[in-house]
Amino acid sequence: MNQMDGILLFISGGEIVVVLVVILLLFGSKKIPELAQGLGKGMKEFKRATEDIKTEIKKESEILDNIKDFKNDLTKKL
Repeated sequence: MNQMDGILLFISGGEIVVVLVVILLLFGSKKIPELAQGLGKGMKEFKRATEDIKTEIKKESEILDNIKDFKNDLTKKL
């Protein structure tokens, strides 16, 4: 279970309806598709950025492991 699943567990259906009604009242029905599209793009970009960060951390961890292995090999040979 990821972090978003945990957040969604605490939001009931009624609360979602109230939030949607407030959004409809604040922005009007014509703006909602634009807002949803922008939100979707933002979430996609955020997810991509977090995946990039995870990939970089994994690469750095592998490099560090290789350096440690190399160091151990050198000390064994000496």
